[in-house]
Amino acid sequence: MKLAKAHATNYRNIVDSGEVEIGSSTCLVGKNEAGKTAFLKALEGLRSTNAEFKDYGKTENYPRRYLSDYEERHNGYEARVVRTEWKLEPTDKAFVEAILGSGSITRDTIVVSKTYETETSTWTVGVDHRKVLAHLSKKFSLTTDDKSPFKDCEDTKDAFTVLTELEERTDAQNELLAAIGKYRKNDADLKAIDLMSARMPKFLYFSHYDRMSGEIAINKLNKDKASGGVSSGDQVFLDFLEYAGTDLDELTNATKFEELNAKCEGAANKITDQIFEYWTQNDELQIKVLLTEGKPEDIAPFNSGAIARARVENNLHRVTVPFSERSAGFIWFFSFLVKFAQIKKSEGNVILLLDEPGLTLHGTAQKDLLRYFKEQIEPHHQLIFTTHSPFMVPATELDTVRTVEDVVTLDDRNRKISQGTKIRGDVLTTDPQTNFPIFGAMGFEVTQNLIIGENTLLVEGPSDILYLQAASAVLKKAGREHLNPHWAICPSGGIDKILPFVRLFYGNNLNVTVLTDFERGQKRKLDDLYKAELLENDRILLATDIAEKDEADIEDFFEPSIFVRLVNATYGLKGKHALTVEKLNSANDKTERLVKKAEAYFRLLPDTYPTFSHFDPSMHLLSNPKFLEAKNASVEKTLARFEDAFQRINKFI
Repeated sequence: MKLAKAHATNYRNIVDSGEVEIGSSTCLVGKNEAGKTAFLKALEGLRSTNAEFKDYGKTENYPRRYLSDYEERHNGYEARVVRTEWKLEPTDKAFVEAILGSGSITRDTIVVSKTYETETSTWTVGVDHRKVLAHLSKKFSLTTDDKSPFKDCEDTKDAFTVLTELEERTDAQNELLAAIGKYRKNDADLKAIDLMSARMPKFLYFSHYDRMSGEIAINKLNKDKASGGVSSGDQVFLDFLEYAGTDLDELTNATKFEELNAKCEGAANKITDQIFEYWTQNDELQIKVLLTEGKPEDIAPFNSGAIARARVENNLHRVTVPFSERSAGFIWFFSFLVKFAQIKKSEGNVILLLDEPGLTLHGTAQKDLLRYFKEQIEPHHQLIFTTHSPFMVPATELDTVRTVEDVVTLDDRNRKISQGTKIRGDVLTTDPQTNFPIFGAMGFEVTQNLIIGENTLLVEGPSDILYLQAASAVLKKAGREHLNPHWAICPSGGIDKILPFVRLFYGNNLNVTVLTDFERGQKRKLDDLYKAELLENDRILLATDIAEKDEADIEDFFEPSIFVRLVNATYGLKGKHALTVEKLNSANDKTERLVKKAEAYFRLLPDTYPTFSHFDPSMHLLSNPKFLEAKNASVEKTLARFEDAFQRINKFI
């Protein structure tokens, strides 16, 4: 089964996260303290691989500002922390129906939630009890007379009660009674839950702070384990030992170090080989885990008994150094692979919750980590990870990104009111700092394409890229001229940035064409671009050429009525605040540009509304192409302008 949706409430700085759609990989982007970790920890508590987890801890984790009103807010019940929806796969239904009967499971989804102060979760499943009874009746060959006593029973519990109260039962009835008696509380719902629970994945939470200790004093670790005080770093080392095929007891009682050394060395080599499939920073490293005896002059507790030490050998410099002295990024990567390998071995199906993975990795190493996620994790396990690094945002899969923001609004006295953490799937936020990693990721991705792409289309900004992609997809679907896929689209930052951009990559023999916004004050910059003669004039396509205006942005390709509908849908403008063509035109009569008019209108709205952003409507359009699929004159005029632009651009391929 697959996790489809998650909804966190009443946990740390989350009052109500909103329902979050979860895919095979889900990236949570947000500022520090936005609530990313809180969401992961709320999920982990539902079904953790950590055996020490018991309950969420109401005193510690319920939103503190509401704690004194807990009973009143929840009417004497425990507050819910997380609600999840799971998609049943055909094999899940087949597994349960093999026991409860064909057609006994009536839904393709189940709901599992958990509250404070409980170790168990609450499940909602769809079970047809009559089909369960029919299945059992057929299995044990009950006759019509045998079934008569419970023919009006709605569920297995009632049937069990009726059969139990019979003074005499046939052999078939006894078999049926015994079968239902094996269900928890004689309930087919609970039997289905028990069967599904065995197949439901657990959650493995792993933070960027979780790094394997570089050396372990076996005797001390044995005492820590007995007292339940094992540190996270030491626990990763224990996981490594288990992965290697040994354990702490074997090390403690070891009389032969050679055999144990061989096991540790073999495990270290296996994980090292995995690392260097995806570690491009330095391929001359080798992990070694050695077992030695403590020396009297070593620092306690490493001065006696068996000591396990991890070391990193650099073949280039021919030197080995303690594990803890290597880069934090390398240590984290090795530690994560150790933990992941052992959890797969012991738990099987898990959902990975990675908190700021690869935070200390170099940018290119973070891209390597994303590649590892894509190739090694996503085909087998669902993954939810948090980041505020542009290099960890999957720029080519923005539909997997969710923004996490601690939303603050102003009341009528201009006081800040926290609404708690909100998680959004439309990548729309009121805080541009939240979106910064997404912008950075897109910029990095397209710049990479620029460097290696043979055909480069320069546009002004990320929103232009999204508008072009959205319109091109609709035109392609209709069998019309669309943007040639050989173009690598790159944001230049505006007409004044085009010339240095072209000069920077002029020696790369790139095929460059430009589509840029234009306003009257930029005529000198345009003249400078023409005079440089780095590009043929007809390769410099102005938005004014397409929109047939003196000033224009790519937004001016849209008919005003379409643009207004898009803005309203993007920002949820309704009622008296809904934008109309008339309001748009009257907001700023000094310009023809739709964007400038929209910016002016948003300045007239109450402070509860966000500032107008070029990016937000473009992202909404990309996610909702229906705006350009309607059959009317306004849509046709809009698509015709984009088609005109694509025809002019594509002739240079």
